[in-house]
Amino acid sequence: MARAYLEVAQVVRESGLLRRTRWFYSLVGGGLVLLLAGLLTGSFLLGDSWFQLLLAAGLGILFTQVAFLAHEAAHRQILSTGPANDRLARVLAAVVGMSYSWWDSKHTRHHANPNRVGKDPDIEIDTISFIEEDAAKAKGLLAFITRRQGWLFFPLLTLEGINLHFLSLRHLFSRGPVKRRWTELGLIGLRFAIMLVPLFWFLPVGMAFAFLGVQLAVFGLYMGATFAPNHKGMPVIAPDAKLDFFSKQVRTSRNIRGGWWATWLMGGLNYQVEHHLFPSMPRPHLAKARRIVREQCRALDVPYTETSLWRSYRIVLSYLNRVGLAARDPFECPITAQYRRT
Repeated sequence: MARAYLEVAQVVRESGLLRRTRWFYSLVGGGLVLLLAGLLTGSFLLGDSWFQLLLAAGLGILFTQVAFLAHEAAHRQILSTGPANDRLARVLAAVVGMSYSWWDSKHTRHHANPNRVGKDPDIEIDTISFIEEDAAKAKGLLAFITRRQGWLFFPLLTLEGINLHFLSLRHLFSRGPVKRRWTELGLIGLRFAIMLVPLFWFLPVGMAFAFLGVQLAVFGLYMGATFAPNHKGMPVIAPDAKLDFFSKQVRTSRNIRGGWWATWLMGGLNYQVEHHLFPSMPRPHLAKARRIVREQCRALDVPYTETSLWRSYRIVLSYLNRVGLAARDPFECPITAQYRRT
């Protein structure tokens, strides 16, 4: 099994699927710039109108698409050299108000050990608990949320945009060493100034806050809804389990069917299995790599998980509700609890 990855990687390299696709990312980048220009023009023409909230939603979608590009640059998918990709990723992350150094450290650890307890930061306890041991520790209001976290998952995602900004700033203002701290603070500060000053200058205060709230809610919901299907509800690996690289990445990842529309909607993260096996592979090549990886999995009898987007959400919500049961009161009468729910 240890040779499984070497074999599939050789086929991928010989097929040219790791080559950069500058034409593709030039088109995507150009399209996002045009979309931004259209949103700004529309906002200027609308003036003092509640229809501005529709443009705020559009801006939330735009920022999510920019975040996808930042993710791809961080994985060396866009430009030819590592330093150039890092610079691009840092600027793109700042455009959406996130710290690249914070995200890169967190995401690198996730890729090394997806769904491994104690090593994958994406399953560490936050507001949501992803393993029963963490859910059982929840107290007070957090326990109330945890017991219902599957049902509350999407509403909570509307707050994820605020959370990402908060975590980024907390990281940048922390006492520990932070790579390019002042560069990132300057870029993010400039980003908020460019966005917030005109917003509160030209719109009434209430409308400006509503605009900002809608933008943050759409951004958080879109980001969370894109990343959630990738690993949540897939096998969780014990801290001391031993798995080869190929099995570890394939068994803990879930692909989303849908072809080109899913690729555009999710920024290529619908091919999560292939992305984890080949993080530097550009988005346009992932579909071809899928056929190669599926064939290898079939030959080695390794489970390859792929489902529809809606089915993935049902799996994730069911999994979160099942984990959340660990936070219930051990002295609660099950019959009373049943009638309370009805």
